[in-house]
Amino acid sequence: MPSSARFRDPRSTRHDFVGSIVVRCPGCAGPAQVVVAPGSSEAGAWTLFTPRRLVCTGCGKSRLWSGDRVAFSRGTAHRATDPYFGLPLWLQVETRHGWLWAYNLEHLDLIHRFVRASLRERAPWYDTGQKMTLAARLPVWVKRAGNRDEILRAVGRLHASLTAVRSAPLSPW
Repeated sequence: MPSSARFRDPRSTRHDFVGSIVVRCPGCAGPAQVVVAPGSSEAGAWTLFTPRRLVCTGCGKSRLWSGDRVAFSRGTAHRATDPYFGLPLWLQVETRHGWLWAYNLEHLDLIHRFVRASLRERAPWYDTGQKMTLAARLPVWVKRAGNRDEILRAVGRLHASLTAVRSAPLSPW
């Protein structure tokens, strides 16, 4: 797969991707979503602690989270879980270096674009004071050009795992 010429860091953080998280359903083991609970945010605005709802279209399982604590997965040595219900993420695969995971397809697409690019430009931190964007926090083994093909294959497997169980077509890269 040919690499794209350039990736410019969009200054995304993990908080930008937790509005909708694809998890493994505790009822049927299929893909389910953790989304902002209906009626809990005004005009589309939500915060990290806005109530969430687990929804599975496969088995109909539904749960509500309205807690005051979130637990983000750290590192790549272990499987990742969603920060609200603690359920395993659907989009994760073990590589020889560690676990590669994403909260949703937008997060996976950011990783795909970053890894595929031969030129990776950092976001200028002096504009906002924010130095550690999501791209900057990716593990070193994901950033290495020598691992590019392996990581792109893993990203492809993750994308295929979700498209195989969904009937609606997803946006292609």
